[in-house]
Amino acid sequence: MEVTAKLGRVRVSPQRARLVADLIRGKKVLEAQQMMRFVPNKTAFEMEQLLKSVAANAENNYDLDPEDLWIKAIYVDEGPTYRRFRAKARGRVGRINKRTSQITVIAEDRGGL
Repeated sequence: MEVTAKLGRVRVSPQRARLVADLIRGKKVLEAQQMMRFVPNKTAFEMEQLLKSVAANAENNYDLDPEDLWIKAIYVDEGPTYRRFRAKARGRVGRINKRTSQITVIAEDRGGL
């Protein structure tokens, strides 16, 4: 059984979020939550909340044990980009792109492995 959780418009670039996602891909959900507590990255807090959501979805919606969940897939897509402008020399303007991410976690129940 697969359980999904999504988080949209996270204010971190997808490139930085993928570095954190690569750390926990293929691990147990509870083990990944513990890892996220000690990763000194802006994305780690958001990932920890998302892993808690996956565990809660499994327990409440599908009557699965969160301790038996493994991360089957985790991917980070690009969300909408906020465009801001800053004054530059000689009356010109420079565009600043503030990128956002959409993170999706798919966990599966592997029984007692």
